[in-house]
Amino acid sequence: MAQYRIRDIAAALGAEALGAADVLVHGVAEPAYAAEGDLALAMKPEYAAAMKASRARAAIIGTGMDWQELGLEAAIVAPRPRYAMAGVTALMDRGPIIEPGVHPTAVIHESAKIGEGAAIGPFVVIGMAVEIGARARIASHVSIGTGSVIGDDALILEGVRICHGVHIGDRFIAQPGAVLGGDGFSFVTPEKSMVEKARESLGTATDAATDQSWTRIHSLGGLHIGDDVEVGANSAIDRGTIESSSIGNGTKIDNLVHIGHNCVIGEDCLICGQTGFAGSVQMGDRVVLGGKCGVSDNITIGDDVVAAGASKLFTNVPSGRMIMGHPAVKMDTHVEMYKALRRLPRTARIVTEIQKALSKRDDTP
Repeated sequence: MAQYRIRDIAAALGAEALGAADVLVHGVAEPAYAAEGDLALAMKPEYAAAMKASRARAAIIGTGMDWQELGLEAAIVAPRPRYAMAGVTALMDRGPIIEPGVHPTAVIHESAKIGEGAAIGPFVVIGMAVEIGARARIASHVSIGTGSVIGDDALILEGVRICHGVHIGDRFIAQPGAVLGGDGFSFVTPEKSMVEKARESLGTATDAATDQSWTRIHSLGGLHIGDDVEVGANSAIDRGTIESSSIGNGTKIDNLVHIGHNCVIGEDCLICGQTGFAGSVQMGDRVVLGGKCGVSDNITIGDDVVAAGASKLFTNVPSGRMIMGHPAVKMDTHVEMYKALRRLPRTARIVTEIQKALSKRDDTP
């Protein structure tokens, strides 16, 4: 069991250590559950009561909190608590244990190139002309298709499917069940479909439906993923039709996200769970999309856009805009719309009363 001195944790966080800085801890815990060897995470004043009753000797506390009053022997002061959590969890995370070397049940094509220090788990299948970078860790039941390239220090967890011709940068993380580089959902009919007619006429078309079936448009493009990208469990990112789909450096994608064919996603974006992209979306850098957002096809989203959860984006969004709602509009506009919606029953009653009053007046001789 690894142990850490308070002074060393503080140094790693760039934070201040108070009290007995040589106290050793081996894990982290919430104050109510912290044992003697734990570093308690008591970064808000509301944790004070639980902290006083805790057996922990050391804690990370917020600015202005009195560590001695909390009964601690040592403390680390974190001006930005959540950022401190990122540092301390990174320091103590052992990660999944994948046995070094290549497991005997793995199937690796003779033309594949495996980087130095890679660890490849049971029942992994690596196809022809694949390149795996140094120190990659690949858990069980992963498959990597022909011609794919994965950079250094990748962590690819159980059951991930990387299709042919996918190019991935360094320090990539894929959670279990992610599918990267599958074909796009792209079909066409010989004559105009009812979908095309509805779009052109905004739903006013009266033509009868034509008896015809869907013809597949094959996906010949690839998928390019930058450095420091993370993809959540059971998410799917489609390859391009002709040109490649792409995900920019530093972008983080949550569980159950779908990104359709031909999408170009910028750098350092945050895409939360169950968000779905239709095809051919162009999205800028540092965009944040809350959970269950929906993004229509062929639109452009600028840099630094923030969309609240469950927002539905049907049209282009300019850079820097904060949006909300279905359809998505500026957040302050949506709040006003919601207030007006809540007032509708009262407004309807008032209108009814006015109508009755006017009706009585009209009936008067």
